[in-house]
Amino acid sequence: MTPVELSRTVLRAVRHAVDAGELSVTVPERVVVTVPGPGGCGDYATNIALQLARPAGQTAQRVAEILRPHLVQAEGVGDVVVTGPGFINISLGRGTEPVAGLVREIRERGVAYGHGDALAGQVVELRVPYDARAEVVADALVRIVASQGGRVEIDHREPVNLRPVPAPEDPAPLGPDAARWALLHPAAHDRPRITADHLVQREGNPLFRVRYAHARTRALSRNAARLGFEAAPGDVAEDIDVHGLVVRDLVTALADHPRILTAAATHRAPDRLARHLVTVADAALPFLSAVLPYGEEKPSAAHHARLALAEAAGTVLAGGLSLLGIDAPDHL
Repeated sequence: MTPVELSRTVLRAVRHAVDAGELSVTVPERVVVTVPGPGGCGDYATNIALQLARPAGQTAQRVAEILRPHLVQAEGVGDVVVTGPGFINISLGRGTEPVAGLVREIRERGVAYGHGDALAGQVVELRVPYDARAEVVADALVRIVASQGGRVEIDHREPVNLRPVPAPEDPAPLGPDAARWALLHPAAHDRPRITADHLVQREGNPLFRVRYAHARTRALSRNAARLGFEAAPGDVAEDIDVHGLVVRDLVTALADHPRILTAAATHRAPDRLARHLVTVADAALPFLSAVLPYGEEKPSAAHHARLALAEAAGTVLAGGLSLLGIDAPDHL
């Protein structure tokens, strides 16, 4: 069961509770599920009970307990545990592969993974000043909003409704990719840094880490082909003892990508996507060293599954950079 499928399952549980008269709320259009945070358990978690508590006139804990039996009965769900103030933690049933399902979804959708219909049919009017940063932000938003089914119209009429803090100097000398990153990575209220740091190929440069992580995933695919094997989505649970935190962080970041894209489009904030790509890269880089066999080690099912997860990370990084208008080279 993929995160998208589980999201639909949770949404059906809410509808069933409403139809049964157990909850009196408007059924939301979508539900976000993520890998559980600190204190959580299971394969996925959702905060839908906290979102529905106020309109339902109930505590979040009570809403979660109302939804729990509807979820436990759903196909593919093994167990449901309520933690904290009302977080619903879901364990998938035996035979399901949470990581493999996520990887398959990313492989099937490619760079369109995370694209949705949150803004379907909506026209977003952006009125921007004649300023380099404002123009670059608006250009990125054209693609980000389109990824969520909306359409952007840009003009320069007053009053403006998109005015990020201007760059202190012309970013053009940085080159097109570094210049765009310098203008898009900071939040709109922060003044961008136009310095040569964006060109340095070291770990201290976030843009370098993102592009390097992407290039590493492509190199792993090439090297795996030379070793005679390719990616195959599978359960990486056997890696948990050694690489547990690394795998968990990476899966969390990949599963969160659709939510980040929706937030970036809804709040007109491409910086959210840029920072998320850094999160994905920082989670991927420690994991990538464990993908290929070492020495005389023969490729196993675990190596096939790790390669598939690494390629999924590369796909998300490439898709995110493309939405920002930045190149994702295969060699770096």
